[in-house]
Amino acid sequence: MTVAPGDLPDILIAPIVATSLAEDLGRSGDITSLACIDAEARLTCAFVARQAGVIAGLACARLAMTAMDPDARFETYVADGDQIRAGERLSVVEASARAVLSAERTALNLLGRLSGVATLTRAYVDAVAGTPARIIDTRKTTPGLRTLEKYAVRMGGGANHRFGLDDAILIKDNHVAACGGVTEALRRARARAGHMVKIEVEVDSLSQLREALEGGPDIIMLDNFTLADLGEAVAIAGGRVVLEASGGVNFSTVGDIARTGVNLISVGALTHSAPVLDIGLDAV
Repeated sequence: MTVAPGDLPDILIAPIVATSLAEDLGRSGDITSLACIDAEARLTCAFVARQAGVIAGLACARLAMTAMDPDARFETYVADGDQIRAGERLSVVEASARAVLSAERTALNLLGRLSGVATLTRAYVDAVAGTPARIIDTRKTTPGLRTLEKYAVRMGGGANHRFGLDDAILIKDNHVAACGGVTEALRRARARAGHMVKIEVEVDSLSQLREALEGGPDIIMLDNFTLADLGEAVAIAGGRVVLEASGGVNFSTVGDIARTGVNLISVGALTHSAPVLDIGLDAV
């Protein structure tokens, strides 16, 4: 699979890296390195994959190192979105030894976390290959890391759902209940939405789906539908609206869900349950 190289600008990444570094440095800085390492000492280290996966977050590692040493040299051998092998060298940093040691954990935390998200996403994308369905993420992200985790989903070949409450209207079951029904909720949403704003509504039955279709949403979320009902929903919709399947999605179900003909499959696990990809930093 070919994925575009990293497309997230440094200006969006740097504040997250800075916050992570500040959390680790605490009130006094890296007192171990200050005590043990000469101020003039230099160190060259390689970021090495301990297991195979999809890489994401190389810029986080680079920015962590250059935040501690603006003169650090950071050379990369792979790009975000690349499938990497266990034992493969990803990049090499040469910088002040104190800087490398102080930034190490922040760099590895972010690089490993994002690569884990990208790796899990790629596995789901591969599981629906050959179907029309696209794998998308959710807002079930780590607080403070949404921008980076959704970026990692893209590097794994997935697509992003909305980023927050302000960039699309998503009418959930509790909105429907508070409004008194799907029809009224959609009427209010349509009256408020700007011409650039998409409207999605969640339904939990075929009868609600039929009602929602009359309201003209852009997307309908089919929440915890059985496979049989997903197939019937696709037939009822007849291509008039984008259909998103949500709920009960895992590796044992995602292929069958995709084959029903839905357009999107949202998977919260991409960001809330992805294991960290094991990456180490070794002196060379």
